[in-house]
Amino acid sequence: MLGIVFTSLIDMLEEKVSPDFADDVLEEAALENEGAFTSVGYYSFSEMQKLVNVLVEKTDTPANKLLYDFGYYLFGKLALTHSQVLAGRHNILDVLNCLDDDIHVQVSKLYPDADLPQFSVLTRTETSIALKYHSTRELYTLAEGLMDGAADHFENKIRREVVKLDEPHTYLFTITLEA
Repeated sequence: MLGIVFTSLIDMLEEKVSPDFADDVLEEAALENEGAFTSVGYYSFSEMQKLVNVLVEKTDTPANKLLYDFGYYLFGKLALTHSQVLAGRHNILDVLNCLDDDIHVQVSKLYPDADLPQFSVLTRTETSIALKYHSTRELYTLAEGLMDGAADHFENKIRREVVKLDEPHTYLFTITLEA
């Protein structure tokens, strides 16, 4: 998993709760690297699972809610640090339309070992997009948070529907711009 995901999670904990809380989470998670993450590093997904499990325990918040909130926060971080990726994009649909063909291609160049989710555009109109999302990590709620963060970034009001498909680890996202 990309280091920027880990460093952003730590940043969120420090900003939204406190630096001491973030330190406690890192310590309780008993991570292999003791929480010494770099944004350009690559780390095991199991380390993220440990962090989320500690957060669930400490906050009594369901994992999916924590992942959604983190996804929302993460979009803001990514928008700041990788603003060039958003250049020329006018709304959330423009971003979602080019995830696999552009954004994930760029990420893969920087992080060749990255195991990125797959987003396939099924349909696209001026006001909606349907995407097939596949990831063995089952982080669809993180993706929902990222999408809502993107919608807010572009000041788009959206309606988002998510349906689990029969194919394992696969979901259908339908995002519609609302007036």
